Amino acid sequence: MSRTKSIFESHRLQSILVAVVVIAVWQGACKLFDISSLVLPTPLAIAARFYELVASGTIWPHLWATTVEIVAGFVFGVVAGLAIGAMVSLIPVVERLVYPYLVALQTLPKVAIAPLFIIWFGYGLTSKIVITALVCFFPILVSVVAGFHATDRDELDMMKAFGATKWQTLVRLRIPSALVLIFAGLEIAAVLAVFGAIVGEFVGAQVGLGYLIVALNFSLDVPGVFAVLIVLSAIGLVMHGAMRYAARRYIFWIRRNEAPVMA
Repeated sequence: MSRTKSIFESHRLQSILVAVVVIAVWQGACKLFDISSLVLPTPLAIAARFYELVASGTIWPHLWATTVEIVAGFVFGVVAGLAIGAMVSLIPVVERLVYPYLVALQTLPKVAIAPLFIIWFGYGLTSKIVITALVCFFPILVSVVAGFHATDRDELDMMKAFGATKWQTLVRLRIPSALVLIFAGLEIAAVLAVFGAIVGEFVGAQVGLGYLIVALNFSLDVPGVFAVLIVLSAIGLVMHGAMRYAARRYIFWIRRNEAPVMA
């Protein structure tokens, strides 16, 4: 009895049960109220359309292009955010002179400036990677700045008292202290990377899941649109899950409250 209770208390099983209930209610409501597939397709219709897109090979080149844009843009955005965030945190003059302009850059709507990147970098993958990197940049920048500034002052004084160099203080104190906030920024940026890539593809693209959504929407293929949206959600979940796994791996002193999974 206790084993059965523990199984039903598993967070993963509860999430699966919630998904099953939502899908069942969705399917039943569409049938009961005779909702048109142009308004809200049934889960079975979406699953069938997804199978068609996969079996016919239609989705694969678009999936590959969007995945490249997301991963490359995320990597470039993270590298730039870490480097510039460290300079802003460690060099006061950079924080005073540069940081306000970085904040101003972030306030610009990405949808509004995306056409400029299309003009500058063309309709290929490069413009989408740049847009994605720009979207991912600011969360990493803020998390690095906040993490470095959150370093305990007494610990910094102790490092100075023991004669530690600035490099030793950075590597052995500032970076480990900031990792929790940095990984929080990484989790946010991982999800925003999907948003950045799709924004770029909506503005102008020749391939990609965003381009495919526009094409399916133009032909009133609503089940196909939903199928692609589910694929995008899956990519976002994978990216977010990878960052959470990395956080548990490298910030081992942080324990998230997770229910044990029973075999």
